[in-house]
Amino acid sequence: MNKKKKSSFHLFKSFTAYNDIGIDLGTANTIVYKTGKGIVLREPSVVALDSYDRSPLAVGIQAKRMIGRTPDSILAIRPLKEGVIADIECSIIMLRYFLKKTMRKGMFSRTRILICVPYGVTDVERRAVEESAYQTGARDVRTIEEPLAAAIGAGLPVSEPTGSMVVDIGGGTSEVAVVSMGGIVTSQSVRVAGDAFDAAIIEYIKKTFNLYIGEKTAEDVKIAIGSAHPYENEGEMSIRGRDLVTGLPKNVVINSAQIRQAMKEPVDLVLAAIKETLEETPPELSADIIDHGIMLTGGGALLHGLDTRVAEETGIPVHVAAEPLDCVALGTGAALENPHLWETLSN
Repeated sequence: MNKKKKSSFHLFKSFTAYNDIGIDLGTANTIVYKTGKGIVLREPSVVALDSYDRSPLAVGIQAKRMIGRTPDSILAIRPLKEGVIADIECSIIMLRYFLKKTMRKGMFSRTRILICVPYGVTDVERRAVEESAYQTGARDVRTIEEPLAAAIGAGLPVSEPTGSMVVDIGGGTSEVAVVSMGGIVTSQSVRVAGDAFDAAIIEYIKKTFNLYIGEKTAEDVKIAIGSAHPYENEGEMSIRGRDLVTGLPKNVVINSAQIRQAMKEPVDLVLAAIKETLEETPPELSADIIDHGIMLTGGGALLHGLDTRVAEETGIPVHVAAEPLDCVALGTGAALENPHLWETLSN
């Protein structure tokens, strides 16, 4: 009898090691984690549809290349807005495509899926995420809040009776949380993140230079010379767009100080969320955070000088995770492989 139980246990371990999927379903990018293999897919969260019958034409990288470049017959859609599903039909198409790329045929009915959602999403928003995953044929779908997954993926001691603070800045939302004993003690979720930084750059260039630029150009500018704090040898770059006066193509040269000014408002909103979370943190956990510092994760953590700015504003040491872009996905993987944590997640 004992031998049979042991054999069944090993079969279960083998099953979960290769068939369970963790998904960081982000506004900008989707990252898929497969237990036993790690991160197996990283693609933009974009779907291209035929505008007449809404049949899918491309998903992921190929679809992103179409943004701003398509005729009226093609729609390039981002199914998620501010961290939650805005278009269920497109999200199902996207998830099916990504899972087909990572799973063997016929394995969907035996797959558990764990998907990250922003802290504080409504029940309707959470159900939309779960329904999209179930529509792919998954056996069991559960959700985990992004800041908890980010903290786990960043290697913070979330299960211990000590306070850890994580700031996860993605494409659509910035999640700030204090975690202890395997749960979120206090948290703030603001729908201001990488996309808002890009939008602020577009608006600044429009007002300052009468030049209209696209989302991709704004993102390139943010990555190349964007910053949240002054730094030595600040750069400049030439950008091309459409002159709003003449309607003709035009080049202008911009510098880091200008882009820092452009992003000031959204960056300040993220800083305000961090301060509010600290104000709501119990004193005992505040002491732990002062000792261990604040961990930055997500693509926004790579914004030049953001760690310095947060440290100056809070007086607390700030660290950038070793793999900030992957923390949420790695956290879902760790949760899948931890039976106790899996059972505590909503279903």
